[in-house]
Order: sequence, then C-alpha cells, then structure tokens
Amino acid sequence: MSRERVLATAVALADEGGVDALSMRRIAQALGVVPMALYKHVSNKNELLDGMIDALVGEIDPPATDTDWKTAIRRRVLSARRMLLRHPWAPGVIESRIKARATPTPAVLEYLDSMVGIFRAGGFPVDLVHHAMHVMGSRLLGFSQELFEDSPGGEPDPDALPPEEMAARYPHLTELAMAVAHDPDSVVGSGCDDQFEFEFALDLTLDGLERLRGAV
Repeated sequence: MSRERVLATAVALADEGGVDALSMRRIAQALGVVPMALYKHVSNKNELLDGMIDALVGEIDPPATDTDWKTAIRRRVLSARRMLLRHPWAPGVIESRIKARATPTPAVLEYLDSMVGIFRAGGFPVDLVHHAMHVMGSRLLGFSQELFEDSPGGEPDPDALPPEEMAARYPHLTELAMAVAHDPDSVVGSGCDDQFEFEFALDLTLDGLERLRGAV
C-alpha cells in the first residue's frame, strides 16, 4: 500500500464508472484492504480528488526544450488534452477543485509555473503573459472552461506554503502575481481587470479571424 497505489486505483475506478460512483469503500475493495487503511494515505474525499488531479497532471508531457515557445506551448496543451481524453471525468473535477481551493494543487501550480516560464523565455513581457494565461484559460489543461473564474477564495489550505517558499518553488507564477493589477470586484479572479481581460480575448480572437479570412 502506498499513496501512489491508492491514487492509481482511484483513477482507474473513475475511468471505469465515473467519479460520482467513486468511494473509499470501492477503492478499498479493489485493493483488498479495509477502508480505514486508506486514511493513512488520504484523509478525506477532497484530498483524494486533489491527489488524483496531481496524478493526472503528471501524465502531461514535460516541456520541450528544443523548439520555440509557440510549439512548446502547443505540444504541451495537446498533451494535456490527450490526458483528458483518457480520463473524461477529469475536467469537471479539475474545475471544481480549483474553484474550491484557496490555491491549486502543487502539481497544477508547478505545471502552470512552467507554462509561464515558457512564455517568459520566449520573450513575452510579464504583463502580456498575464493576458495570455487568461486567453488560454483552462485550455492550458486541455479543456475550454475559464480556469480563473471564481478563484481564488475557496477553502483555506492548511498545508499552504509561506510566501517566500512559494516564491522559490513557483518563481514565474510569483512574478506574475506581483505584476498584475488589482480589481477585487473582478469575476475573472482577484488581481485581474475583468473588463480588460474580456475585451483583450475578444479582440485577439477577432484579429485572428481577420487574419485567417485574409488568407483564404
């Protein structure tokens, strides 16, 4: 028994019957143990779901180092999408847990930090990276709902790292958080100018469509 084995079994059961049918009892039966044995590795259902998310994020290909920023981002997003196609229940869980938590899980933070790092290494100023992350939204994780909507502000995270350790572990996200404007009434997310992000994404989409129309 290990945390990794518990999470792998939970993922396999969710793949078979959906996450709504997942329970500690079913996982224990699949592992041939009593349910109480699982609580040495995950303390409750929410911790189980968070661990499952981190296990899935671990399936996404690492960032390519031998190509340009655009290709690197595209490859990684498409790898995330392939992961979600293997686990159709995952988008709903990722979205619900990101909204419920004060901060995303460590694996999600590490993944997003690396994506910001690709943009920065590609020559993007930090303010443009901020807007790009909003435009990409949860496409960064392979699906199309807004990643930042209604977050943060969920349940407190008792295991949250102190700010200086967060800055050391996730330097690109920290730089981004320190650089953005602050609009506490934003529905997109704390620290974001809601109207600007909406118009930025709209104009970017329209400009892209205009470019494609001209190429026909």
